[in-house]
Amino acid sequence: MHGPPLVAWSLVTLSTVAAVACLLRREAARDEALMGAGMAVMAVPMSVLDPRPWGTPLLPVVFAVVFALAGVRALLLVRRPGHHLHHCVCSAAMVYMAVAMGGAASAHGGHAGHMAHSGAGLPLLTGALLLYFAGYVLRAGTTLVAAPAHAHGAASGPLISAGPSVAGPARVPLRHAPEVAVACRVSMALGMFAMLLTL
Repeated sequence: MHGPPLVAWSLVTLSTVAAVACLLRREAARDEALMGAGMAVMAVPMSVLDPRPWGTPLLPVVFAVVFALAGVRALLLVRRPGHHLHHCVCSAAMVYMAVAMGGAASAHGGHAGHMAHSGAGLPLLTGALLLYFAGYVLRAGTTLVAAPAHAHGAASGPLISAGPSVAGPARVPLRHAPEVAVACRVSMALGMFAMLLTL
């Protein structure tokens, strides 16, 4: 990533936490865990990576291939229940950022200082993706704030608990709580928005 180091490391932390939280959830969250891990690596400042001459063109290609495959997989599953269409958009955004950053690196000989001050990518496409992720954060964040305190019509007891209940209605373990899933998606959409701003 080619922005202020504080912003970059904040994105690395946010994306890493989201990826770990997704890994602790159900198997269906592995796509989101991959997205969070990819965002964490992409957000690491270039000054820290100090890539070899072959690393500058290779990293964007690896990112583009991995997330293009993830996007195709999500597209094939789009008719099934889940957030596969959102995953398609996220994967497309990752491919776009990888290609844009790789193109900027090639145009300036891979020098990170030039990349920090050069516009990369297509302004209209970048703007459309920024609008999408901003809208997603607002919509999903609203549902997160408005989430009920009780689940499944249970008469009493919290929606989230640290472990299985011995008696009474079944509780949802913390890592499987719907709010955790929404919070992960919101945090990753915020991270994507911030990364797109650096293009």
